[in-house]
Amino acid sequence: MRLYGLIGYPLTHSFSKAWFTEKFEREGLTDCRYELFPLSSMDEFMVLLSSQPGLQGLNVTVPYKKEVIPFLHDSSGIPSGLFACNCIRIRDGKLSGFNTDWIGFENSLIPLLKPQHQKALVLGTGGAAEAVQFVLKRLSIPFYNVSRAGTAANTISYTDLTADIIEAHTLIINTTPLGMYPNVDACPDIPYRHIGNAHLLYDLVYNPAVTRFLQKGKENGAAIKNGEEMLVRQAEESWKIWNK
Repeated sequence: MRLYGLIGYPLTHSFSKAWFTEKFEREGLTDCRYELFPLSSMDEFMVLLSSQPGLQGLNVTVPYKKEVIPFLHDSSGIPSGLFACNCIRIRDGKLSGFNTDWIGFENSLIPLLKPQHQKALVLGTGGAAEAVQFVLKRLSIPFYNVSRAGTAANTISYTDLTADIIEAHTLIINTTPLGMYPNVDACPDIPYRHIGNAHLLYDLVYNPAVTRFLQKGKENGAAIKNGEEMLVRQAEESWKIWNK
């Protein structure tokens, strides 16, 4: 039995197991199984590997996309300048890291871009934000990172978000888990009243399909996109990597 899975914490929001299970059933892959492995800390990671000798591949989600990197034997599959891993291939006890998030994000974002989407705000600075920043650089779209502290380079705080900044940055991407099931009433603390029909709001959260962040944008005329397509595309890329 070929075993694959997802590590992160918590994993109540994930549909990865359902997606891969349906894929295996649809394609008649009776020797494959995908499981969820919630880890309360990375201290449990090596225990997981030793307890599941059949593991051939892992996806990595919040909050371990950065923390898992020191455990890798080979990180050459992660593009230069991207410091997050969401996919691990396991061969003969060796862990090879990759990032498929950026592929999923780029392929789902490009068809939505309009001429007015010249500047972006990236809400959050975790592992998911790394892939978003990487793509924006590839597309030559300047951006600010937005965090609660706002002290790092190219980073501003939520309290710095003036009307002028919101109106000038018409692409706003939420990489935080705010609004994810079951905390569906939460959303990033930005001045939504300054969002208009020139804006595109992209939320990496996909459960619920329309988060409070997206709903507030939609009410002000913005185009919206959730993270489901990104997730599917990155999962497909992960499957290719595991089976190379």
